[in-house]
Amino acid sequence: MQKRKQKSLVAIAMGSDSDLPIMTETARTLNALGIPYELEITSAHRSPERTAEFARSAAKRGIKAIVVGAGGAFHLAGVIAAETTLPVIAVPIANSPLGGIDSLLAAVQMPGGVPVAVMAVGKAGAINAAIFSAQILAASDKSLNRRLEQYKARMAQEVTEKSARVKREFHL
Repeated sequence: MQKRKQKSLVAIAMGSDSDLPIMTETARTLNALGIPYELEITSAHRSPERTAEFARSAAKRGIKAIVVGAGGAFHLAGVIAAETTLPVIAVPIANSPLGGIDSLLAAVQMPGGVPVAVMAVGKAGAINAAIFSAQILAASDKSLNRRLEQYKARMAQEVTEKSARVKREFHL
């Protein structure tokens, strides 16, 4: 993880330190895009006042988007979204016997007026949440938009390189 010299633009919140292995992917992707972030563990159920204060104060801290990872009933994203006007992006985590389906369904069932963007379950969702945050920020930041374009170009180049490698391995 990068040391932050700049003011954080994205907040990464998770319900427990057990969510960290997945949410580290969000942090790595934000690092790759040069986006400063903060990271917080807070629980909608075990620390509701802390969670509400985290959400209410985010904009004052300079945060522009909040990525929330949690498993199980996944109330955390909805509680945070209820307390802020910032975009909230949910990353369902498969840490229950239901394999993340419970988290996914909870995240997509927000009532009208409490929008939460929902990514895929797990690592892919954590990476996409960072990219989606970057796209939100890039709408008003030309430099970040260029970095995002370069990031996507690198992804495309990696696919081309992998295809060439597979063809060589199979003598095609």
